[in-house]
Amino acid sequence: MLINRDQLEASIVRESFKDFVQRFWDTIVPEKLVWNWHMDVLCQYLQEAAERVFKGEPKKEDIIINIPPGTTKSSVCSIFYLPWIWTRMPTARSINASYSYPLAMDLSRKSRDVVTSEKYTRLFGDVGVREDQNAKGYFATEAGGMRYAVGTGGSVMGFHGHFLVVDDPLDPNQAVSEAKLEAANRWIAETLPSRKVNKEVTVTILIMQRLHQNDPSAVMLRRADEGVATRHIKLPAEIQGSGFEQVRPRRLAKFYKEGLLDPQRLPRRVLSEALASLGQYGYAGQMLQEPVPLGGGMFKAERIQIDVPPPRADLIKEVRYWDKAGTAGGGAFTAGILMSRDSRGRFWILDDVRGQWDASVRERIIKQTAALDTRKVSIWVEQEPGSGGKESAQGTVRNLAGYNVHVERPTGHKELRADPFSVQVNGDNVFMRAGPWNKAFLEELEYFPHSRYKDQVDAASGAFAALVRPIKVGGFGRRSK
Repeated sequence: MLINRDQLEASIVRESFKDFVQRFWDTIVPEKLVWNWHMDVLCQYLQEAAERVFKGEPKKEDIIINIPPGTTKSSVCSIFYLPWIWTRMPTARSINASYSYPLAMDLSRKSRDVVTSEKYTRLFGDVGVREDQNAKGYFATEAGGMRYAVGTGGSVMGFHGHFLVVDDPLDPNQAVSEAKLEAANRWIAETLPSRKVNKEVTVTILIMQRLHQNDPSAVMLRRADEGVATRHIKLPAEIQGSGFEQVRPRRLAKFYKEGLLDPQRLPRRVLSEALASLGQYGYAGQMLQEPVPLGGGMFKAERIQIDVPPPRADLIKEVRYWDKAGTAGGGAFTAGILMSRDSRGRFWILDDVRGQWDASVRERIIKQTAALDTRKVSIWVEQEPGSGGKESAQGTVRNLAGYNVHVERPTGHKELRADPFSVQVNGDNVFMRAGPWNKAFLEELEYFPHSRYKDQVDAASGAFAALVRPIKVGGFGRRSK
């Protein structure tokens, strides 16, 4: 049987997502296609995921793609992907989300433009878009496939997808909003998973630049640590130093040219301009895919040495500082850091008691901890502003009757209060006793001041200040000026 040119081209692009992108590029993008190796990677992993769906096989893994803006990620993942899928599976259904509905709808419109283009119609006329379901944000094929566009947090009731594709779930300007961050995380972790056609087969694909220690990528990566199969593709705009570990999978680092991901789209000049406009933290997240600079944030946590502390007789002073919260099972943590200074002038973090407790449980744990620490340890309590904070501090003082208790009313920003302690950490003069609490403590220091929680840093900064500052008597207990 003779095969004409259109049939041959259809056969080629049907079997290769990469070829499909290259041959259909001009249907929506007027500029000439500039291909870079990272686009091969994206096409490869997306096609591998789709092939399993085509066969109805259980998914191998979900996919996280962390990559800088301006690298054609949305074109590949959110515009061309579904039109190619329909060449193989016209019944496929996809839910596509972005941080705002207008953005999600714009990507959907461009995807529809591919499907309704002359070239696509000529090669895959059997796909066909239904006239009665042909809106920008929702359109369907004659075979029953569909694409539904939604803003992060929007309603997805009544829709189910073989593919759940989330492209930029957060606006970079929203990452600083804890409320919007938590809302996006809940929607992606709790609402979206319920919209799968088949929980065993449907694949979730998250594409974004890193914006925060606790952004949706971090949520999915924590699920990966808990055993959920996840492919992490992390492609920073540049490799700083010799750290191939900055790239995931690491083998892809060999494709960087003079340390650059894409010298044509993101040359050094463009990266320098991005650093100037985004700042250190913005550049680290959006361009390097690290929510803090690779050199560290305020604290160079890796400089804290985990070691065996000296005998207690060599510890000049010991302080337990409490940063209190009062919500059980959620919200902020209560943290009590035990810190000391030895005869050589070194500072030791000896213990970290931390939890999300209600007020009654919290006070019981504070008192139990004081008994275990013994009366040699002076206890400091941070007093929150307002009458409620004063009453809470007074309650703790009464609870610790017989112990050496001080109350502090801190002033100034958290960063300013933490600065003296950070100097000692960054100067290799802080040590830490080994314990199961080490990881959470070091992680919070590493990301501060952009860490999800700040209770341990607040408590450690307070403990350090209590060790080095003079004390003045005043009010009930004692407080520092």
